Amino acid sequence: MGHFGYLWQLACKSAWNRRGTLLLIVLSIALSTTLLLGIEKLRRQVRENFVQAVSGLDLVVGARGSSLQLVLYAVFHLGRATNNMGYDEALAIARKPEVAFTIPISLGDTHRDFPVVATSDAFYEKFRFRQGLALCMAKGKRPQKLFDVVLGAEVARSLGYGLGTKIILSHGQGGSAQAEHTQTPFTVCGVLAGTGTPVDRSLYISLPAMEAIHLNWQKGFQENRELDAQSLANLKPRAITALLVGLKKRSMVFALQREINEADTEPLTAVLPGVAMHQIWEMVSVGEKALLAISGLVTVVGLAGLAAAILAGLGERRRELAILRSAGASPLDILWLMAMEGLLLVLSGTGLGVLVLYGLLASSAPLLAEHYGVFLTLAAPESGEWLLLLAICLAGFAASLLPAVKAYRMSLSDGLTVSV
Repeated sequence: MGHFGYLWQLACKSAWNRRGTLLLIVLSIALSTTLLLGIEKLRRQVRENFVQAVSGLDLVVGARGSSLQLVLYAVFHLGRATNNMGYDEALAIARKPEVAFTIPISLGDTHRDFPVVATSDAFYEKFRFRQGLALCMAKGKRPQKLFDVVLGAEVARSLGYGLGTKIILSHGQGGSAQAEHTQTPFTVCGVLAGTGTPVDRSLYISLPAMEAIHLNWQKGFQENRELDAQSLANLKPRAITALLVGLKKRSMVFALQREINEADTEPLTAVLPGVAMHQIWEMVSVGEKALLAISGLVTVVGLAGLAAAILAGLGERRRELAILRSAGASPLDILWLMAMEGLLLVLSGTGLGVLVLYGLLASSAPLLAEHYGVFLTLAAPESGEWLLLLAICLAGFAASLLPAVKAYRMSLSDGLTVSV
């Protein structure tokens, strides 16, 4: 065993003899590591969940306007559209040879502040989220009758609805909801499984159902007249809010986007959803950066406690260090001994912190997914997380050098008898 091997053994035995005090330092570093690495992992996972709210979509098409606003109401069902697009134009886009599928979306109504989304069967068949996962039913089935409604997981859980529940939709969105569609009650026919996306917070009806509940509405007011069977049988959408488009080859996306944006038939905007969602995330990412900064400060405090504890114990260890000097240890050996003790504490605290973090992830991931829609994975640390761990270890080693240098200087002047 080499010289440094003996010093490392000596550092381990010395730390073990003072394990009661040093355990508190290790726990402090472990908690700091858990907090810093946990926030970084949570930040990355939440960002991925946000950006992957839709997967496999190449374009979002809507009336001419802001691209960010279009993605907000088409994907997240937030806000309202400035205008609708014609359904015939949506069908024309669907018939283009490069288009694999389209999902029409029509908004405008709510139920208990949850948005109502009118769509087609393509939504249940083609919509993907989080790296290609498909929608599936937790209960029941997709709409079969005109006035059937499917609930998102969060809607069903919050309102306590089940299969067969009768509900009334409200005309308008949020605080602007004007009246209720009392003539056309809907029956819950299915509940979607949780996805952790805006899908969970919406109700889904068919496009003909959206037309049916507005047959008696003129300029925002409902007329008191019965809906006849013939009118309900010949319903055809006239306009929709947005169109979600998937292509056969992603290389065609820019050409089709330019074609839609420059078309003379109807003023439309085609947006790449991934780009727009990254822009939206950058607008709201101040909070995550603040949390990361706070956890970094907590880590600095933990490492400062490490240096302070070692410095405080130097007074009690002067005789020990003097004896080591008399046994032949050089001042540089004392320096390395103290630095190794600090490194040992940092490595122990960091390792314990990683174990605590993954234990918390394993136990809390199902609860976070079920109640908050945050899906966390137990994957190994990524490059950024390894860099954080390395930074903690290097910072801890640097913090331990201060008491090590002081011990080095003390060992130059102390003898077998401690000066008082």
